Amino acid sequence: MARQDSRGFGQISYVVISAFLLVAVSSVVSYKVVNAPYPPGPPTTTTTIPALSLGADGVQSRAVIEENLKPGTSNWRITPGTSPTAIQGYATATNAQVGQSVNIYVNTQFPSFHIEAYRMGYYQGKGARLIWTSPSEKGISQPVCPLDTSINMVACWNWKMSATMQVTSDFVPGDYLLKLVAGAKAASYILLTVWDPSSTATYLVVNRSLVEQGWNAYGGYSFYAGLGACIIDNTSYPKCNRARVVSFDRPYDTGFGSSDFLTNEYPLVELMEKEGLDVTYMTDITLSVYPNLLSDHKVLITLDHDESWTYGERLALLHAQADGLNAIFFGAAAMVRHVRLEPSILGLNRQEVDYRNSGEDPLNAKGTDPMNVTGNTWEDPPSSWSPISQIGEEYSGYLSPDVFVPMVISDGNSWVFKGTGLANGSSIADVVASDFDHVIPSPAEPANVDVLAHSPIPLSEGTAGGTVWNGVSYSDMVYFTNPVSHAGTIDTGNNVWVGDLASCTGADPHCPAPTLTAITNNILHVFGQGPAGLIDPATSNLASIVPAGS
Repeated sequence: MARQDSRGFGQISYVVISAFLLVAVSSVVSYKVVNAPYPPGPPTTTTTIPALSLGADGVQSRAVIEENLKPGTSNWRITPGTSPTAIQGYATATNAQVGQSVNIYVNTQFPSFHIEAYRMGYYQGKGARLIWTSPSEKGISQPVCPLDTSINMVACWNWKMSATMQVTSDFVPGDYLLKLVAGAKAASYILLTVWDPSSTATYLVVNRSLVEQGWNAYGGYSFYAGLGACIIDNTSYPKCNRARVVSFDRPYDTGFGSSDFLTNEYPLVELMEKEGLDVTYMTDITLSVYPNLLSDHKVLITLDHDESWTYGERLALLHAQADGLNAIFFGAAAMVRHVRLEPSILGLNRQEVDYRNSGEDPLNAKGTDPMNVTGNTWEDPPSSWSPISQIGEEYSGYLSPDVFVPMVISDGNSWVFKGTGLANGSSIADVVASDFDHVIPSPAEPANVDVLAHSPIPLSEGTAGGTVWNGVSYSDMVYFTNPVSHAGTIDTGNNVWVGDLASCTGADPHCPAPTLTAITNNILHVFGQGPAGLIDPATSNLASIVPAGS
């Protein structure tokens, strides 16, 4: 994948579900309501709500609203001029529960450092709340991380432990940045998701640890890049000197250790927390290990560039969609890469396997379930499982780096575009970038797929697979509903949707963020009420999409 950082009955159901949410909990509390135009200012009015209520932007949670009224800080940000390598580290967990401890390994030549744990959210526009600060810790100059040349895996198992953090009850479930600070210009991050196994929040945001680690080239190797000579094979693509297994026991090499969290995930986290929506978080690793947890929620939300999925994840979603779970794929190229997890020296699920060639995978033809054998994509043998039935379309190509094209509306009458003023043929400039998805003729294609947007991708601006039409492919945004469970699914077909939410401000008359925010909120509002097909069932419009078959 090309990776780049962004920037009638239905009405009755709506009323019944809304009423249920409004009376679900009788206790009320005073809180501040944001009712200002985009971008929002400070809270201005006071009212009362129950623990859950249906608002214009989705199902709101009193707990999330109260959390984001607590004092925020912008000190989590790393200032310009800071060295990205003066201090680096990793933790022995990508996700943790209250009551657990997390060991932290840090490499720095500075004599001391400390750790600041920030819960990411809105917090009066400051973006985070400081939850914990460590005492001063001794700096350690760690050795070079070993390379396993048989699989080109870099793992820093030879580092000495630097600190331990107890995840106390102060750690409200959410996405965290652990900021390592050694000096005024020496700082970096470690990612951590604090999750609640008992949560029944409406919206479940899944952080993409598998994708981030798959692209992590710390030490010189990722699933997409490598150093030196070929190993195992001598193909030109995928690169023959790539890693076949990558380790979570090492820092991230980009984003000052935060990988692409701040561009591909955080803008949606900030938006949902700002609006007080009933949201909780877990990583894709957690979902792989505890797939039954999906049944506790109404909406699964995946983020920009969520391409790497395990068999456990896919099965979890398959069963949940059959039971009525709505799913939002804000990023294109979902479920393209086929990965599995294995333990490392430091713990369970600390290594991610993706040979990208089933013939190389040691599990191939060994009597193992073929769904655990890692080919280049999920569609490749022996798994041979297309994602189309789950996401409504298929990965089709990518735009060149830093190229953005307009999103063109093809079903302006859809509820998705309510209140935006968009109509058939309307376009939103500079929205589609990086990977894109496209509807293709297939027996797996949902019969009622509604193509919401059909955006031309000139081949001069990128690369496309499969059929093209007069030098053009398309990025499609689609919606479909399950005819039995009524679960709704939306795929934006655009790999930078989340980043677009923060790519500019409302002061710019050409900024797409306000329009995309309105569309996002329309989706969250309908999907948060339960199976979307009971409110707005999808109807196919493929016959109206031109050119025919595109």
